[in-house]
Amino acid sequence: MTAIDTWSDARRLGGLRRFAVAITLLNLLGHTLLGFEQSWAQPLVSLATAYCMELLLELLDAWGQQRPPRFLGGWRRLIDFLLSAHITALAVAMLLYANDRLWPVAFAAAVAIGSKFLLRAPVDGRTRHVFSPSNFGITISLLVFPWVGIAPPYQFTENLYGLLDWLLPALIIVTGTFVNARFTQRLPLIAAWVGGFALQAVIRSMLLHTPATAALLPMTGVAFILYTFYMVTDPATTPSAPWAQMAFGAGVALTYGLLLLCHVVFGLFFALTLVCALRGLGLYATALYTRQSPGNIAIPEPVMLGRPSV
Repeated sequence: MTAIDTWSDARRLGGLRRFAVAITLLNLLGHTLLGFEQSWAQPLVSLATAYCMELLLELLDAWGQQRPPRFLGGWRRLIDFLLSAHITALAVAMLLYANDRLWPVAFAAAVAIGSKFLLRAPVDGRTRHVFSPSNFGITISLLVFPWVGIAPPYQFTENLYGLLDWLLPALIIVTGTFVNARFTQRLPLIAAWVGGFALQAVIRSMLLHTPATAALLPMTGVAFILYTFYMVTDPATTPSAPWAQMAFGAGVALTYGLLLLCHVVFGLFFALTLVCALRGLGLYATALYTRQSPGNIAIPEPVMLGRPSV
């Protein structure tokens, strides 16, 4: 392993640890102080489902590749391995609203973790999952269960008043900016997404002759801030190059605007899923083109008569 690989792994692990701590604290505060309307059972069921799916699929993958499972080696290694599933499970339980039902949340968590192992594309000689797990699980649940919706945005600040009503969003912005600048390095993506969202809002307002403030209003909510800093910036399913990040973020904003023009609800989640799908197809097309390019076609050496071929 090179020094670059070691730094990349350390940066990824550091980001996952901070994401996990942040979303855990947010859920604890949400269910005790902020006003989350889901039951305590829903995040617990989501966590149990995600943990079991992650461990089971890793065991199957390790068995198929004849390698030891990545979670072996002590409690710390197991905890680090489950960080991604922990974040996904809490995001699903926090953002989905299924009344008092538990199995739709479990379904979303299972689909989210399953997508990491099943829906993959070639990247730099290996495969990586192409869909943001929590976003994909939420998207499929919204499509399969029409009566399941998204948690009301007001629940994040329902019980806050005065200065605290401003402090929570400011804290999420500051910590999210730090984590994405220091660990995920996705600030160009965030800038393109936020700028693209504002631009499509203004354009829709001009086309439909509606107040621009109404189109820009979602940007003031905590749900939009969480989506911006902790979902659309998933480093495993977004490009690394700055220009590609900007294209990705702008593409999500454009897709969201087009979905709204078509009167499609829950556009944030569907837009990210569609752009991730297009990126996955592009990765497959690039890999196929690279494999078939003349420079990568193996040419057999000529066999000399009178001499054995080696």
